[in-house]
Amino acid sequence: MNTLPDFFSSFFSKLPQPPAWLIEEGHNRIVLLLNHVLQQEPEAMQRVARQKGRIVKFAWQQYTLLLTATPVGLLAVASVANNETTKIDLLLEVIDTDVAELGKKLIQGDKPNVRIEGDVQLAAEVQWLAQNVSWDLEGDLARVVGDVSAHHIANTARTVQAKLKEWIARQ
Repeated sequence: MNTLPDFFSSFFSKLPQPPAWLIEEGHNRIVLLLNHVLQQEPEAMQRVARQKGRIVKFAWQQYTLLLTATPVGLLAVASVANNETTKIDLLLEVIDTDVAELGKKLIQGDKPNVRIEGDVQLAAEVQWLAQNVSWDLEGDLARVVGDVSAHHIANTARTVQAKLKEWIARQ
């Protein structure tokens, strides 16, 4: 009998590789979101600006994303002609391979297991960003639907998240 985690692992392992244009567009959207979040934190932008030109490679299974810091403190997709010759300053590779277990960890608020290689100072800056910068989703939502509606939506989402955590903890 297949369990739900087996189903997810099997499903994701059988997905075909998306076309290059879709991957590139996905990377651009991720960078737009990250920059939006960074712009809400001036100290974060200052820290990123100090790392200008440095390349961080994020990897999980066959998926990779190379980011570089810009002089103004934002991120950009690292333009690389050939991955073999590009100097990667920091590699952050999620080593959890089971999709269901990884999802369970993330929903519960746990961090995935990560292999870190490269510049220690850059790794410390990335860690600081991960711990101290967060998306004010309720604030962004309020600009679209108003404060009261955004507050109700956010409360509902927090309730759903708490119930989902409880359900996963029982599994």
